[in-house]
Amino acid sequence: MKTLSLLACLVLLGGPAVVSAATPQQQRMADCSAKNKGKTGEDYKTAQKACLSAPAPAASTPQERMKTCNADAAAKKLAGDARKTFMSGCLKAH
Repeated sequence: MKTLSLLACLVLLGGPAVVSAATPQQQRMADCSAKNKGKTGEDYKTAQKACLSAPAPAASTPQERMKTCNADAAAKKLAGDARKTFMSGCLKAH
């Protein structure tokens, strides 16, 4: 009984370590699938193919990211360390 309990604990604790973040391709597939939800058959296949073969959106320039993040921080009325932390995360996310 103790062995079974120990084994169950190891499986439960070790499971999340195996799960990794989605790759960019997996994320793109998930986004396209969500966008085409509700379509079936050939319509779905055609829409998925078009979505997945479309060029990736162009990355924004550092100036555009800074402008967007500054506007968001100003809208949230952030100052000091809170603004610094927000800006750091925002600039990395964009």
